[in-house]
Amino acid sequence: MKRLFYLTTILMLLSGCMQQEPKHFTHEVLNRMTPIKDQGDNETCWIYAMLATIETEHLAWGDSVNLSPYYIEKMLEKEPKCPKSKRGEPTTLLRLLEKYGIVGYDAMRSVKTPAPKWVFMLGVTYTPQEFARSVCKPGEYLQLMCDDDKPYYEKSELEVPDNWLHDRYLNIPMDSMIVKTEHAVRAHHGVCWEDKGHAMAIVGIAHDDKGDKYFIMKNSWGTSGPYGGLEYISYKHFRKHTVAVEMTKEAYGLP
Repeated sequence: MKRLFYLTTILMLLSGCMQQEPKHFTHEVLNRMTPIKDQGDNETCWIYAMLATIETEHLAWGDSVNLSPYYIEKMLEKEPKCPKSKRGEPTTLLRLLEKYGIVGYDAMRSVKTPAPKWVFMLGVTYTPQEFARSVCKPGEYLQLMCDDDKPYYEKSELEVPDNWLHDRYLNIPMDSMIVKTEHAVRAHHGVCWEDKGHAMAIVGIAHDDKGDKYFIMKNSWGTSGPYGGLEYISYKHFRKHTVAVEMTKEAYGLP
């Protein structure tokens, strides 16, 4: 989602996922993450959030990867169903990884540059598709949603305009989603979160001075905010506004 519109909406509602004034948080867990990026004035937060999730997952394994959102944005030009806004779902990113691959951040730092045809890593040459399979195996991630009007523990299409590839999500109760998300984060897995207007990677858990709990999110608006590019989303906000969550099947507890 575009940054200015999102901030304006929050100020109008006097609520939302950005804190209005800095407050003190105690970190219970803060997972490793790659440097915070800046999506600029575009609507590609879903790209940044899902790539950040994959990066955190690899850091937990002791393997560092820093991936280029600009490569995926460039590949969107080949997708006839992609809207002009370039909005999408984190699951859209996973589908594009399988189709087009990915390159490192240093290999492509602008959407205006040509997309690299090769990835050079530790003396080995890969195609972008081969490299993508090394950082995210097909079917590795599970997408979760909570819709009380649909059967639980069955897969259904997430009925939002950004899901233009018509991906299906496992529908679970919100209580279960919170438990699964907290367990995954505490086990140092990368988790991707989205509400109706924005997507971010969950990188930790904190509580405030009253004891209220928050998920720590890695945003994609640069580091100029009050928390240096992190955001603190209360469990109450998570329960009320979450549209979907993505995590590995291992993080969820599936073989």
